[in-house]
Amino acid sequence: MKHSVITPLAAIFVAALLSNALVLPNAHALSIWPTSVDGQTMPSLAPMLDKATPAVVSIAVKGTRKVKQNTPDIFRFFNNPNKNPNQVQQRPFKGLGSGVIINAKKGYIVTNNHVINNADEIMITLKDGRQIKAKKLGSDADSDIALLQIDANNLTEIKIADSDKLRVGDFAVAIGSPFGLGQTVTSGIVSALGRSGLDIENYEDFIQTDAAINSGNSGGALVNLRGELIGINTAIIGPNGGNIGIGFAIPSNMMNNLTKQIIEYGEVHRGILGVSGRSVNSDIAKAMQLDTNQGGFIEQVIPDSAADEAGIKPGDVIIKINGKKVKTFHELRGKIGSMGAGKKVDLTIVRNGNEQNFTVKLKQSQSSNIVAADIHSMFSGAKLENNSKNNGVLIKEVADGSAAQMIGLQAKDVIMAINRTRINNIAELRSYIKDKKGVFALNIIRNGYTQYLMIR
Repeated sequence: MKHSVITPLAAIFVAALLSNALVLPNAHALSIWPTSVDGQTMPSLAPMLDKATPAVVSIAVKGTRKVKQNTPDIFRFFNNPNKNPNQVQQRPFKGLGSGVIINAKKGYIVTNNHVINNADEIMITLKDGRQIKAKKLGSDADSDIALLQIDANNLTEIKIADSDKLRVGDFAVAIGSPFGLGQTVTSGIVSALGRSGLDIENYEDFIQTDAAINSGNSGGALVNLRGELIGINTAIIGPNGGNIGIGFAIPSNMMNNLTKQIIEYGEVHRGILGVSGRSVNSDIAKAMQLDTNQGGFIEQVIPDSAADEAGIKPGDVIIKINGKKVKTFHELRGKIGSMGAGKKVDLTIVRNGNEQNFTVKLKQSQSSNIVAADIHSMFSGAKLENNSKNNGVLIKEVADGSAAQMIGLQAKDVIMAINRTRINNIAELRSYIKDKKGVFALNIIRNGYTQYLMIR
């Protein structure tokens, strides 16, 4: 594994990894730490952990995975010349991870999807040593959340905090079973919030922490100093999967939204807004004359979508969801993607320099209509005509595989403006783009609807 690789904390057996890897502190050094200073008891996390750690469990899984076996031609010839060289075989596997009890009465345990994916047997080990088989109630691979259930008495559940109230610098404690060692506690701070664009999951809105987490911590708890759950540990950046102080956790609010849907429906009924766009940056802010350098810039509103029905328009910038700020389009996508279909969401947008509030009722779809755009070139390959009555530039044709097609232009699109500058004809279009660099916010009309394409 290369350095600085983002690695899901998938559970593994680690006997080989542990050999010659543990360095224990000198016993004498441990004995010199004072229990009090000037008569004042030293602060300790122990009272909080006494309440929180019984809610964190170890998970061991067994199962089979499909593995494609490539047979060299020479061996295929001697065995069976007609045999498929890329045959698929079932291979057994074992894995370890962590989980968190979120409902003691029902026996609900939340963990990562990648911990229990393809598992035929899931065994839970409680802090008191009890081992109990669990059943999978449902999971969501796009957000890496899974919900399990066990039948047991005297369980301890963890209290779930409002992760939207977290601040960078808040103390955080990670609890899990790294490297199969058994329950382990490490501490640190919240290093960053709203981390996204890491390509770990389809829906990302991670808490970043420097609390030491490693392989086997997947599905474990990230808690605050009150012992409340603020996140589910999921991934790290580190050489060879080892901790270097950059770990990521799924926020408790996202987890809570998703598990509630699994409990109710047996699966995630993901709500969608029905827009496409990108994160606001300084270039977009300058091109669109925005007063903010953060938020989700809306390039397109899907016809008849939740956003369309609520009155959201291309060119709007979404800066808040339910009163909470969003810094990037990825963060917007992650938060919306964890909310269930039919949920009402309050959005604060900036339009023409003014803040406006909209209430949107999310719709359901098998796939999200919230996508990130990636545009790099201009109009090569497009046949342009002046639209009737000097009213914009008509895209008559777009060649397959051309730069114009790559940036998203389609036949019958009408270019109306660039960077809020009205474009009436081809001459004005050529004049505007001549010798200009940076981001171009291309305002077009397609099928009767206005949208933006961002061209770099």
